[in-house]
This record gives sequence, C-alpha cells and structure tokens, in this order.
Amino acid sequence: MAAFINRILLVFLILQNRCMCHESALSHLKRHQQSSWAFNSDCRKSSHPEISTDSPNFKLEVRMPGVTPLRSDSYFCTYVPVPPGQKSYVVDFKPHANMNTAHHMLLFGCRLPATNEDYWDCGNRYGTCLREAEIIYAWARNAPPTQLPTDVAFRVGGNTGINYIVLQVHYGDVTAFRDNHKDCSGVTLQMTFLKQPLIAGIYLLMSANAVIPPNKKVVNADIACVYKQTTIHPFAFRTHTHQLGQVVSGYRVRDGKWTLIGRQSPQSPQAFYPMENPMDIEYGDTIAARCVFTGIGRTTVTQIGQTSKDEMCNLYIMYYMDPKHAQPYMYCMQEGNPELFKHIPPEANIPIPYSPNMAMHGHHADEEQLNDNEILQQPKGEEEVVLDQVPHVEEVVNWPGGELKLGQVSGVMLDSKNNLVIFHRGNHVWDENSFDRKHIYQPQGIGPIPYNTILTLDPTSAEVLNAVGANIFYLPHGISTDKNDNFWVTDVALHQVYKLESNGDRLLVLGQAFQPGSDKNHFCKPTDVAVDPLTSNFYVSDGYCNSRIIQFSPEGKFIMQWGEESSPSEIPKPGQFFIPHSLALVPALGQLCVADRENGRIQCFTAQSGEFLREIRHPEFGERLFAVSYTPNNGGQLYAINGEPLVGRGVPVQGFVLNFTTGELLDIFKPSKQKFLMPHDIVAADDKTVFVGDIQASRVWKFVPAEKAEHRSVKKAGPGIELHEIDATETLIEAEIEANLRSPDVMEKHKSKSVLKQSSTAVSPVLITLLLIIPIVMLVGIGVFIHWRKGKLYGEDADSKLESKQSSGGILGRLGGKNSRGLNLGNFFASHRGYSRKGFDRLSTEGSDQEKDDEEGTDSDIDECSAPPLPPTSTS
Repeated sequence: MAAFINRILLVFLILQNRCMCHESALSHLKRHQQSSWAFNSDCRKSSHPEISTDSPNFKLEVRMPGVTPLRSDSYFCTYVPVPPGQKSYVVDFKPHANMNTAHHMLLFGCRLPATNEDYWDCGNRYGTCLREAEIIYAWARNAPPTQLPTDVAFRVGGNTGINYIVLQVHYGDVTAFRDNHKDCSGVTLQMTFLKQPLIAGIYLLMSANAVIPPNKKVVNADIACVYKQTTIHPFAFRTHTHQLGQVVSGYRVRDGKWTLIGRQSPQSPQAFYPMENPMDIEYGDTIAARCVFTGIGRTTVTQIGQTSKDEMCNLYIMYYMDPKHAQPYMYCMQEGNPELFKHIPPEANIPIPYSPNMAMHGHHADEEQLNDNEILQQPKGEEEVVLDQVPHVEEVVNWPGGELKLGQVSGVMLDSKNNLVIFHRGNHVWDENSFDRKHIYQPQGIGPIPYNTILTLDPTSAEVLNAVGANIFYLPHGISTDKNDNFWVTDVALHQVYKLESNGDRLLVLGQAFQPGSDKNHFCKPTDVAVDPLTSNFYVSDGYCNSRIIQFSPEGKFIMQWGEESSPSEIPKPGQFFIPHSLALVPALGQLCVADRENGRIQCFTAQSGEFLREIRHPEFGERLFAVSYTPNNGGQLYAINGEPLVGRGVPVQGFVLNFTTGELLDIFKPSKQKFLMPHDIVAADDKTVFVGDIQASRVWKFVPAEKAEHRSVKKAGPGIELHEIDATETLIEAEIEANLRSPDVMEKHKSKSVLKQSSTAVSPVLITLLLIIPIVMLVGIGVFIHWRKGKLYGEDADSKLESKQSSGGILGRLGGKNSRGLNLGNFFASHRGYSRKGFDRLSTEGSDQEKDDEEGTDSDIDECSAPPLPPTSTS
C-alpha cells in the first residue's frame, strides 16, 4: 500500500513539474514578445514578424543583432518567436550572408531557445535550444535562396512544438572583423497563415566516423539506414563538407537497385538543389550516401569536427509528406555496410570539378571527360585508414574478466612497475543525501568502507597483487603514486588527503576529518593529487568547493595556491576553474596540467609558480572534461576522457590522445562493443596501454594500440571445445550528486557488471546431449505449470493484468520526460560531440554535427551528475 501511495505522489509531482514547465514556456514566450532588442543601426530589427491585417502572408526576419566575433570558429546564436497561438507555414527562405564572413548558417525550430539573451555563444557553454531542436534550413558558400515547391511548407507554431526560430552562424575565419564592424547575417522567412496541403521536412545523413590520414589520396565515408516511416517525397538536396570533400552522393536503394537522389561538389555553393527526377522513399527502402575526401596537402590527421580545419560529411534531403504523418526532421548516422557499398554506382567515386561559372542546378558537367584513371577507388583495407603517426587505441575485450568485483571506480593510476592501481568506493555511493548545503558529509554513522579500496593489479592478467585501504575511507576520489610507490589519495567525504605506504600504513594526513574549509589547513571535497618526482613537492586540486590548486612541501607544509572560480555566464579566463578534477604532472618541463571539468578544457601551468601557460580545448571534448594523464612517449602525449553535458545530450563520451607540445588531437577511442557510462579517471603507460576507470559502470576499461589488440573473445578449454565468455549485466540505481553547483543536481542510474564464465573439460557426446535436453524439459514443464497457475489465479485476463503491471513503470518513465526521439540536433554540438566518433546533441553544428544515442539516459552529477537548470528568467 505504501508503495502504491508513493507512486501516486511521484506521478503528481511529475505532472506538477510539467505544468510548471508549461507555464514557464508561456511566460517565456510572452516576455520575449513584449521585449525589444537594441540592434546596431546597420541591422534590421527582427524580434517581431511583419504581419499585415490585410493579408495572411508575412515575413519573419531572423538576423544577428550586430555581433563582432573575436575568435575564429565562433558559433553565435539568436532567436525570434513565431506568431503564438496558431500554426503558420514557412514557404520560402532568403539568406543574407557572405562566405567571407559566415562559414555557414543553420535555422532550428525550438520549443524554447537555450537562453533568453539577445545572442549567445552556442559553441561553448550553451547549445541552440533548451531541449529538442529541428533543422529547417541550412546555408553555406554563398548559396542562393531556397524556394519550396507550390503547396509545400514547414509547419511552425500552434501545437507543433516550434515556438521559436533559432539562427546559428559559424564564423570560421574572423579576419574580416579586424575593423570591428557589426555582423547582421541571417535569413528572411516568407510565411503564411494559410494551411498548406504538404508539409516539408529534412532528412540528414551524416558520418561521424571519418578519419582522413595526411596525404591519403582517397578516403570514403559511407552512411546508410533502412527507412521505417511513412512515405516521403524528396524534392531537393544539399551537400556539406569542408575543404577536403571532393563529392557527396545520395541514393535510394530498393530491391538492390540504386537510384540517385542527388550528387554534388561540396565546394560549390551549398544550396538546396532541386532533384532532377521525382521519386519517393517508402518503408523498407535504404537511404545511402557517400562522401569522398582527399588528405593530399594535409600534414596531420583530419577528423569529423566543429572547426573549419576539421571535416564534415553531410547530405541534407528536403522532402514533403502527408500532413497527417508529417515529421519535420529525421536523421541517419549509421556507418554503411561495406557489402552494401560494393554495389554503389561508379559515379559516386568520381570527383566533380567545380568552377564558379557552373550553373546552380545540380548538373554533372564535364564528367564524361574524366577517364578511368581519374576514378577514385575505395580504400583496399582497414589498415589504410589507421592513423599514420599514432596507432589507434582499441579496447581489450572482456578485460579484466568476471572475478574482480568493484564498487564505483573513482581513480586509476600506475605504480613504478606499471601495475594498475584502482581506487574504488566499495559499498558506498555518492547520492543526494550525502552532503548538506555546507558540504558536511551526512551518513558518518555508517562508518568507513569495510572493504579494501586500493587494489593493485597485474595489468595483463588482472590478478590482484595487493589490497589495502579497508576501514579508512568514506567516499574515495583521486589516487596517485610517487617514485616509492606510496599511495596519495583524496576522500571527498572526509575532506582529506592521505599518503599511505603500499601496506596501507598512514604516513601523512592533511585536512580535518569531515570539516570542509578553504584555508591552509582545510580542504573542501579535494579531487586529486600529483607528486613531483624531482622535488617531492605535491599538488592538490581542491576541486568541488574551492576551485584552487595548492602546492605543499614533501612534509605537507603549505607553500602556495592559485586559481579562482569561473562564472557560468562568462567565458572562463586563464587560471579560473569550474571543478579542477584531475592533475597530470610533466616533470621534465616542470608543468602541471589540470582537467578543468565543467569548463571542458585542460589548463597547463608552471608547477612551481602557478603561472598560466596555455589552454587545450577541442570541440570533441564537449562541455565536460573529467581527467587527464601524461606520458613522455612519442615526444610527450596527453590522454584525456570527457563526460556528458549537464543539460541535453552532448558529444559522445570517449577518450582522447593529444600531442602535448602542440595540443593536436591525435586519436579518439572508446569501447568497441559497449559504451562508456561515466568514465571518471584515466591513466596511460609508456607502452601506450590506457586504463579508464568508469564510476557508473563500476569497472575499468583497458585499451592497447591496434596492432596489439586481441579481438577474440573465445578461449580454448580443452581438446575440441571452445568456451565463449558471456556478459551478464545487473542494473543498480545509484544517484550521485555534487552539492556545490549553482542549482540542485540529480544523478543518474549506474550499472555494475559481472562476467559469467563457463568452464569445462572434454566430455562424451552422450553426456553433452543429456545436459542439453534436461534443461529444455525442465523449462517446458515450468512453462506449462506457470500457464496453468495463471489460469487459476486470473482466468482469461491473466496476460493483460501482467502487462498492465509491467507498463506502469513505463508510464512513469514517459511522464518523467525521457526523450525518445533520438538525435537532439539543436543541442548537439556546441562543442562538437562526437565520435566513435559519433555524436549529436548540441548541434553547434555542421562544423559539428554528431549524435548521442537516446538509450543512455544520463544525467551526470557534478561530481558525478546534475539536473538541468530552470529556464533563465528576464529581469525586465
């Protein structure tokens, strides 16, 4: 009964929250209708549509309000509301931009914009829309206006979920702004209140996995998905790559026949070109696309990314469909099956020469003059697309096996013998009740973790070589080792830093137990320690409350500190932190690098003085960067791991290899069969073996260079018998919260895994047959009994009653607001999320179109998760 009452209360609270959100949206809309923008005198005011009482037709100007980008590859967004209370229709688009100023523009339809500012940086902290976003228009390279067919329109307003149009402009090269002039790039929408018989939409095919090695002549990126919706009628297409794209081709594949949708040079004006031959795409057809790139002239690896130095592979298909089944946006990001693409028409491999004098309507001029030697062929093998300078890192599948039982893995490190050291939380978790508002740990009465929290493993066999740390810690966080293999650890509940001998004896303890503070003798949720092997000085990142780095002498005496808290509403400055989460020391150069977690960057300083040296930031990092590690091999490399954004979906969670000297991104890696859930720490050995501690999966991932990777998951167990390892997953609900964020944070569900191994010796065929038959007979008997029992208990309604029982959780899940629509293009790529590169979430856009699968509903806490903040409110 109590459980039933709790469920009713939960539904009530969720519905109440929904009502509050709805009310917030309405007030948000009203507020912006009443406000006016202060535009530069050269820019047209665009906050209100030009509506005449004498005509149902009107114009809506969506323009930048006089902006001056200061950094190349800036992404700026602005928005205008659509007429409220009724549906209206966009029938035409007229761009106002020049490729010398704007790299590209995108228009999104949103329920609410990401913020209510006049304009904002949507390539950094914010995305485009607060939640879901739908692309309705794209422009690049001086493309001409896009005119829709008669009776076809994009539907907005009313109950469509599109209350605002958000304009995103990518300023690739800001050289044109040296005179500090104001930019008013944008789009004029021709609109009408008259109901249109056919509704337009956009289907986006995008590759997130392309890797283009330097000086590689030909690299293909293939995308293909089976279409499983109501019939659509494509009528226009648009291609998009950056500088290395040679040709992009799209096809419908039906019964083995490839029919061209569109084919164009992405170096030509990137308009929506009308299709030459009408067609439809039905349920069961395959939609496929190929982008052909060349790496000639590049000296480094090029990958899918947000900046103009990266690449993109996009094919936009504009279609119309019946209004009853209309979907304004669909996408495909699935890598094409090589067997399917063996049959792609040869034309897809032929580059289209581009001349500014060519006509604008998708012709294929001069193709017939290309001889066979000019046809670009597919790469012959996988080895041809492996990075040239740095071997790609791949997962060691089924490592460490099923016998190692861990709690939340908060830290990983290597000792002097390259053995792996793991710091985990045993049976303790960080949840919403762990700390009060003053950062004081609440469940002190449960006592310390009774299990050994520091485990030393053989890095190959995963055999436990040493286990210490029982009955000491409450909430372990970071771990490091020194040249004598002592353990240096932090505990966020105790607010302390420990130095332990390898046998577990305490050599040094800093901070006061359970007493947070910000002076020389107190910490507040310290996150990591780094020890200088040359001076034996050590550094503590006092991360969750104090945003500082503290330097101590070998004896633990305070030497100095640096750092301050960054503002969430401003671009973070050098030396500012929003949770310094992980430290990596570079002894030979006397540098200390910090994973500035919520600012999504690495900052490097002179270790002795705290002088800021440089920042390393890549769009692939997304908004959050959890950990960083350094190895001196190959001239010095950094290894890093990112995390999910606090709001919306973001770039994929993955690992990175970077050149320490230049900051260049060399490689991106992630698990091959499963996914990172919430990687928390990373460490790399000189032999390029990488270990990642995942706090949500309660496990450690192992990666090695591709040439050393073992892909087989089959082990020999005797003559003629092969045993397959089986993964059995148990799901545990574990909420984790960090209390120092500006708003309350709610954590997400964690998973712990155990691997079940089957072992056997050679046995006779008769015995094997019996062993197989007996379980089947038992299962049949159990099934018959259950069926009989259900009939006795429930009669004819047994199945329906069981089904209704199971569905209640699903109803609660839907009320809780989990989105099932997949790719949130608008919040895709504010930072280039990506890559298995896979990624979309904050679509900070073309320079960043990537995805995140909907199946992982992650709400990461700020130590390990956070709830989305309420929509910003106006002070006017």
